[in-house]
Amino acid sequence: AVPWRCGPRRGAAGCPPAEQVRNAFLRFFQERHSHRRLPSAPVRPRGDPRLLFVNAGMNQFKPIFLGTVHPRSELAQHRRVVNSQKCVRAGGKHNDLEDVGRDTYHHTFFEMLGNWSFGDYFKARQQEGALSRGKCGFSFGAEEACSMAWELLTEVYEIPRDRLYVTYFGGDSSLGLSADEECRDVWLHLGVPASHVLPFPLKDNFWEMGDTGPCGPCTEIHYDHVGGGRNAAALVNKGSPDVVEIWNLVFMQYSREVEGNLLPLPQHHVDTGMGLERLVTVLQNKRSNYDTDLFTPILDAIYKGCGGPRYQGLVGDADVGHVNMAYRVVADHVRTLCVCITDGIYPGLSGAELVLRRILRRAVRFCSEVLHAPPGLLASLVPTVVEVLLPEVRLTCLLILGQIMDIINENEAAFLSSLERGRRIIERTVQQMEPSTNFPAEVAWSLYGNLGFPLDLIDLMLEEKGISLDSAAFNELALEDAKRKASGPQAGQRDNTNTRLDVHSLAQLRSDNIPATDDSPKYAYRLGEHGQYEFSPCQATILMLYRGQSLQKEVGSGQRCGVILDRTNFYAEQGGQDSDQGYMMRLGQQDILFPVESVQLCGGYVIHEVTAVETLRAGDQVQLFVDEAKRLACMTNHTATHLLNFALRHVLGDNTEQRGSHVTAERLRFDFDTKGPVTVEQLQQVEQVVQDVIKQNEVVHMAEVPLTLAREVQGLRAVDEGYPDPVRIVSLGVPVESVLTRDSEAAMQTSVELCCGTHLLQTGAVEDLTIISERQLVKGISRVIAVTGGQAKQAREVGQCLAMEVDSVSLRMKQRSTSIPEMQNLSKEVGQLTKVVASTAMPQWQRKELQAVLKALQRTANTAIRKLEIQQAEEKVQSLLAKHCSQPVIIDTVPADSLSILMKVVNQLCDKSPGTSVLLLSPQASGEVLCACQVSKNCLPVFSAADWAVAVCTQMEGKAGGSPVVAKGSGNAKDIQGALTTALEFAQSKL
Repeated sequence: AVPWRCGPRRGAAGCPPAEQVRNAFLRFFQERHSHRRLPSAPVRPRGDPRLLFVNAGMNQFKPIFLGTVHPRSELAQHRRVVNSQKCVRAGGKHNDLEDVGRDTYHHTFFEMLGNWSFGDYFKARQQEGALSRGKCGFSFGAEEACSMAWELLTEVYEIPRDRLYVTYFGGDSSLGLSADEECRDVWLHLGVPASHVLPFPLKDNFWEMGDTGPCGPCTEIHYDHVGGGRNAAALVNKGSPDVVEIWNLVFMQYSREVEGNLLPLPQHHVDTGMGLERLVTVLQNKRSNYDTDLFTPILDAIYKGCGGPRYQGLVGDADVGHVNMAYRVVADHVRTLCVCITDGIYPGLSGAELVLRRILRRAVRFCSEVLHAPPGLLASLVPTVVEVLLPEVRLTCLLILGQIMDIINENEAAFLSSLERGRRIIERTVQQMEPSTNFPAEVAWSLYGNLGFPLDLIDLMLEEKGISLDSAAFNELALEDAKRKASGPQAGQRDNTNTRLDVHSLAQLRSDNIPATDDSPKYAYRLGEHGQYEFSPCQATILMLYRGQSLQKEVGSGQRCGVILDRTNFYAEQGGQDSDQGYMMRLGQQDILFPVESVQLCGGYVIHEVTAVETLRAGDQVQLFVDEAKRLACMTNHTATHLLNFALRHVLGDNTEQRGSHVTAERLRFDFDTKGPVTVEQLQQVEQVVQDVIKQNEVVHMAEVPLTLAREVQGLRAVDEGYPDPVRIVSLGVPVESVLTRDSEAAMQTSVELCCGTHLLQTGAVEDLTIISERQLVKGISRVIAVTGGQAKQAREVGQCLAMEVDSVSLRMKQRSTSIPEMQNLSKEVGQLTKVVASTAMPQWQRKELQAVLKALQRTANTAIRKLEIQQAEEKVQSLLAKHCSQPVIIDTVPADSLSILMKVVNQLCDKSPGTSVLLLSPQASGEVLCACQVSKNCLPVFSAADWAVAVCTQMEGKAGGSPVVAKGSGNAKDIQGALTTALEFAQSKL
């Protein structure tokens, strides 16, 4: 007996555990079929900004499939590979998040078992000619790939053969691809009954990486859960839960071009993928993935933690109260959280981090409101989850177990209070709605923007109440918001008539003795026990309302207005920093939320732009809630701006003066004096200075001091604007008292600025900074844009990957191919890389370096193509001259790969045979015919090349154009002989 056999009829309990199933797969390919076993790649895609998460086993091998892998890299050495890849499908093109819990097989996290061949399987049988005839599969690895898959499933896993069905590509006449009969024959040869071998069209059995790129026919293996000797062929690919796909084998042998046509790949690959969860379900004789030992320990832990009814596997209407759905959501989502946090993706505000926050909040909601679990249940499941993950992940998770639990607990605590408020708001809104109406988009948008409710969670909570959201109106609000953000701070600003007090209103406020707003609570925050920022709560009284350029004591429901409070913890837009956003609630009324959309400072009064959901009145007591995540991101970027200012002065010289800045939650912008463009070396030095201060985790000291005293500080950084008295000083690493000491030069060695903004308390929280753009606005003033934290890290990863791609192209260019199509493909690749490098967020110093390299590579490619075309044209010219010696007109057909080459043949013929007029046709494999001609100047103006080409191409149902001397065009090959006759007759009529 083979020691790694693993079948459903084996083992003490009759079913193999998931870990044994995984190991059997890996060992089968590693030990019996000489595959190299690789660890799973992290779920954060390395250097691919188009992907939020690794969502398939092939992601890490994409450079091999695309042909962009560096020839000397370790990746390029792989021939046969096997692994189990961690995958997350949530957000982006492949998004299963909203389906999780509703059924028994969707997941946000899953493992993909896969084996790959990079030009290796069945090499002896590769037949290049098959491609040109539109053949698929067998010649490029089907026999070996299919036989290994069949052996594993039927002999190692001992799955009954009569329950397995296989599909193959049935062909596509529009692409000129015949059915993959060779793949079909492989399955028949392996003993699969003909009734279980089924052809399917392009949409089912032709796999494509994307709109362009590697692709090819695939063969899938399906399993019938029912069995019993029945024939389930009619249920294959019909969405039946009884007959499911378990393995997909892709034969990558084509590349889909931008034009939509397919070209053969120079090397052919096999890519297979089988979901572990689905396979274990089959081998453990279950009908639900959640009934396998990958999930049952987690479901048991949930039951013990919440004390409610046990999980029963119910779905749909049978699942009263959605309890079983909640079990599935929590079990799935906590797995995803563990894996993502372990790989360095934390719940956050954008990209993958935002998706993870949605996943966490969805899980928290089901824990709290459906399972009625106590706070902390989600984090308490982590040790159980770790035990069922693949071993290599388990080890890493155990090292940071406490950190994973802390992150989940902190995010849960932050959302629970918002969840309760949101539930009350939804219930109150539903009570006030007219029957048979949609839930108002404005309320949903407020829940989404102010309380951080994921849209799918809002939909779910409304669905449970039997109502639906006005999605069209919600999408319109989202589009407006996106346009406003995209337009930037200068363009398309919101109408601020409700937040800019006019001179008469200011005078009235002062005459009525309305005090200026106390905004000191905006600085009331501290570092908590675990290093997290804690923002103090703030209660206030509405002193006055402002709408339509007039002060009012009352504003009605649905109206937008400015709210003036006696005190506030909201930061008003000033000092180059974006204003806070958030919401306010009346004391004692927790089911009405008033969104604060922007905050402005005018004459000492802080005006909060609010949409009045209900009537607001002067004298109302309110509680204020700042969007803490946005505030913290602004604090991070503002402190980073000070670091950048210091670093620029340190690298470029003391005469480098700030000319402006703008800080948002997403990025920071900084304008400064400069004698010329900042060099690559200077950009690198600036980033290094910033990173050094970040690593030192300097304390950020802040204090208010008299303006006259502050201006005496040596090395003080201040822009040319009016400052209040007293003024706030922000000093990095040096206490404010020290920089104020007479003759102190402490401010010369660090960043000391006059600044009213909100800042971090220590520089380490910036984590990283990279400059992603640098350009001259006008002569003498440069602008840089930078990102921090995770965004900076991602930008660096993208830069490294693009550098490797450029290096790979450069190396392949040096090999100097003698094939014009290969050089043209390299030239096209350089052009595409040039566009990507120009538009992608990456370190600016690296962008400049890569752009210089790519510019040189493009010149090299163009020169090489031109030389090869001239060389190829010369060979054809010699042949044609020998055939048509000293004739006044040469009309013929000649093979040519492009119109450019055909034109060069015509030009050279006329050069070598002065006085001769030439027209050449070149039939193409696509059915098109290229046409090029040149008329001797001796024949002008009677004989025109343009007229000659038009006459011939019209005969071929095509088009042409040019000048009296040279012209070109194209047509179809239906009557090429007729076209040659037309060419000759036209020439004879003119000579």
